[in-house]
Amino acid sequence: MKLGGDSAELDAIDLQILSILQANGRIPHTKLAEQVGLSAPSVIDRVKKLEDGGLIAGYYAALDARRLGKDVTAFIGVSISHPKTIGLFEQTVDLLEDVLECHHVTGQHTILLKVKTENTSSLERLISTVRSIEGVSRTETMVVLSTHTERNTIAVHANGEAAMELPNGHGRRHRHAARGTLIDSRRT
Repeated sequence: MKLGGDSAELDAIDLQILSILQANGRIPHTKLAEQVGLSAPSVIDRVKKLEDGGLIAGYYAALDARRLGKDVTAFIGVSISHPKTIGLFEQTVDLLEDVLECHHVTGQHTILLKVKTENTSSLERLISTVRSIEGVSRTETMVVLSTHTERNTIAVHANGEAAMELPNGHGRRHRHAARGTLIDSRRT
């Protein structure tokens, strides 16, 4: 493991540790050590280096928003009239607890927000609040009807390859990260 700058050189064990911790951040170090084939002290040292290096930004509990009364998920595209007001917008939106994500994006909108609210009335109030922020010229809201895939984990694989299982048992496709090429290993 070599950490520094914006990138890190991680070995296969580091990647395995990251993958396991994403699935279960509360796993005891002894169990984690068993799964990666190292001693507990070695795993503790590696995890500490991953934390200190910023690769592990924190540990969280995944909550069920619907069971907490947040039944409406929406994306709000926000157009900002002048770039100088983006910083103020971002600071203001940080104070809105129903905003889960705020992204400065390319395309039709300047900012894309992901929000979860109790109902359409609370969504309407949130949209009104967003529209009242200085510099906002326009918003477009897309309400989520259903969610097929929503991940909170980042795929980590050895050798810079990300694998995905194809439907109907047709094998795996691998994207080689360094080359950006798609390698198809489907059975024919």
